[in-house]
Amino acid sequence: MLNKTDLEELDRLSRQIRADIIRCSTSAGSGHPTSSLSATDLMAVLVTRHLHYDWDNPKYDNNDHLVFSKGHASPLLYSIYRAVGVIDEDELVNTYRRFKARLQGHPTPELPWVDLATGSLGVGIAACVGMALVGKELDQLDYRVYSLCGDSEFAEGSVWEALDKASFYKLNNLTVIVDINRLGQRGPTELEWDLEAYQRRVEAFGCQGIILDGHNFAEIDAALTAAGEASRPTVLLAKTIKGKGVPEIEDKNGWHGTALPQDLAEKAIAYINPDSQAITVSSPKPTAGTSHIQHTKVDISAPLYELGEKIATRKAFGDGLAALAARPDVVVFDAEVGNSTHADAFGKVAPERYFEAFIAEQLMVAAAGGAATRGYVSFAATFAAFLSRAYDFVRMMGISEIPLHLSGSHCGVEIGADGPSQMALEDLASIRAIHGSTVLYPSDAVSAAALTIQMADLEGISYIRTTRGAYPVLYGNDEVFPVGGSKVVRKSPGDQVTLVGAGITLHESLRAAEMLASENISARVIDLYSVKPVDVETLIEALLATEGRIVVTEDHYFEGGLGEAVISAIAGKGIDLKIRHLAVTGLSCSGTADELLHYAHISADDITEAAKSIL
Repeated sequence: MLNKTDLEELDRLSRQIRADIIRCSTSAGSGHPTSSLSATDLMAVLVTRHLHYDWDNPKYDNNDHLVFSKGHASPLLYSIYRAVGVIDEDELVNTYRRFKARLQGHPTPELPWVDLATGSLGVGIAACVGMALVGKELDQLDYRVYSLCGDSEFAEGSVWEALDKASFYKLNNLTVIVDINRLGQRGPTELEWDLEAYQRRVEAFGCQGIILDGHNFAEIDAALTAAGEASRPTVLLAKTIKGKGVPEIEDKNGWHGTALPQDLAEKAIAYINPDSQAITVSSPKPTAGTSHIQHTKVDISAPLYELGEKIATRKAFGDGLAALAARPDVVVFDAEVGNSTHADAFGKVAPERYFEAFIAEQLMVAAAGGAATRGYVSFAATFAAFLSRAYDFVRMMGISEIPLHLSGSHCGVEIGADGPSQMALEDLASIRAIHGSTVLYPSDAVSAAALTIQMADLEGISYIRTTRGAYPVLYGNDEVFPVGGSKVVRKSPGDQVTLVGAGITLHESLRAAEMLASENISARVIDLYSVKPVDVETLIEALLATEGRIVVTEDHYFEGGLGEAVISAIAGKGIDLKIRHLAVTGLSCSGTADELLHYAHISADDITEAAKSIL
């Protein structure tokens, strides 16, 4: 229970934080002070009484985690950092939202106390599920994970995916704090202050919902204590006032994302914190403990295949994952299609590190990212078409610069009879556009397994595109596949044209090379298994040998895929290009793979005709 001294100290801290929120946002001329003021009292109690955290050692294994899912409340977060003494007044007031400053408009891991970038609503709480999950199941530590969310944010579907999976996995180490301040960006939120409606929804998803006054220190403390003793995830439903502490703007619409003008800011600070002498507070220290899982590298034995054997690259991806199970820090997240992506091969070897997200792709990606913040080597796999549902979260993990390894299977028209809803024809473009991403598209089992194993050590977002159908093994088991490389699978001194493909179109290109050879036309064939980065050197060598003649074929739309990767790589190299780019146009339909490759004009016959047209 809080005594009189506790209440006085919390009041003083809240006043200082509120004044700092106003000072930094007004100095910057932008920000979200009102959304920060409403949650100040909640965070004051959490940070000083319940958040077990060593601020001098933010990477300590048993620290609690605090994620601002409502990342726009960064003035509050940074003012807390000043209060605990890890940033100073000058940095807070004079660098917030400035060019090249650490204190950006929304938090990023450039700050060592920030686990991942937030600001796209719904990503933080979903990532917290991954943190809490590995904490409970793998780290076997008693740290807790806290997520601060906004009430507008609770309209996001990923929030409910997160609560559902938190309940399913009984994550009683997860506490979600909802700042219900009634007002969103353009007016009232969907439920406004109907806290009972929030509670019914939260309870329906299997979590404990506690209603409280978000400005009553005693109620906040009691609710956080109850959350720490619960047997299931807890959601604190805190009724707050937007702009709390500044009477002129409290519960007033039109102030979202708006800094107070200088005159009002000075008046508000004088009212809120007349005693301007700064105080520094501390958080409870975490208990001693190190992760049960040791993050150590071990030798991996790659799977072996026979030349000419027909194996789908999605199967080889699963084989590669199963081999990676020898590493105790590898985890895999599935979206209920593991028996198709073959991610379940890992689950059969290491079931304790295989997590089912069910058909919740946003949650799957964010939770895998959350696990990665804890040092785990995180893979997430689903059909490539369905990764588009989680694209924003992939983008956010890219901003966080978190190592996250994705697999998309069942790509392109090659999948056949399932039809266009299942055909990923945009995935190469979308993942290529992610900051710091690596994009891989193997053509046979040996390369697919080898690249999967390499992905475990890649930084940032990495993506492997796998095909549904089984195709012949092209390479010996001792072949190496460096990221950023390619393979010349057919070559002669008299080559007249270069054929470039990946996945199914490499096999079609090889067929086309045979057809051209029957007409005494020699073709060089390149397996461009690394789409980003691209092997520029091999491409230029081939182009110089074939007088600039090149046919690039891909089972993907024209925009942003293999062809554009090649064109952008060789542009400006002083080569007189005679290029044909074959890709999918229009809307596809059901049919056999062979029928659909012809329908899309990316078959061996089409490649042959394209090559002849530039000779």
